[in-house]
Amino acid sequence: MPRVEITYCPRCRWLLRAAWMTQELLTTFERELTEVALRPGPEGIFEITLDGETIWSRAAEGRFPELKELKQRVRDRVAPDRALGHSDR
Repeated sequence: MPRVEITYCPRCRWLLRAAWMTQELLTTFERELTEVALRPGPEGIFEITLDGETIWSRAAEGRFPELKELKQRVRDRVAPDRALGHSDR
């Protein structure tokens, strides 16, 4: 089963944001994901990978993901036929 990893900058105080996203992903994809791991990383990092493939990078995108965007990117890889309700609008 798929595994998500969120690498965040502890010095930037991004743990709460990462933990909130973890909670949302686990709630939405409780049957599709094996785990969502939180990993402290180097300064300024906020990256989300799915089975080792980067699906969001704050450095590349220039911002944090909206929860809707993140759920859509995870869904497109783990359950492409699944509707996300309000997150699909």
